[in-house]
Amino acid sequence: MKIDKDKRLVVLDEELEGVSPDELKDELPERQPRFIVYSYKYQHDDGRVSYPLCFIFSSPVGCKPEQQMMYAGSKNKLVQTAELTKVFEIRNTEDLTEEWLREKLGFFH
Repeated sequence: MKIDKDKRLVVLDEELEGVSPDELKDELPERQPRFIVYSYKYQHDDGRVSYPLCFIFSSPVGCKPEQQMMYAGSKNKLVQTAELTKVFEIRNTEDLTEEWLREKLGFFH
């Protein structure tokens, strides 16, 4: 999702299905922030499978300060409205990997 600056609304930018975190990172703009809601197939150590809904705020280094402030100011309201509990932030799109996401989700299990 992205912020429509003129309308001052969070809007759907693109919807992807069946992509891994590594494939997702290739779709993200390198110099623009984005809000990502990602359903991840998490394989637990005991064999159980869950599909946690993750909120990832991508705020790459090199974004315009005005954009960073607009996104940062909208993040909490969006997270509260969508009732998301697994909230993460990345500053470099290259950091978005399956290993990174599994490590972050490990704190919740």
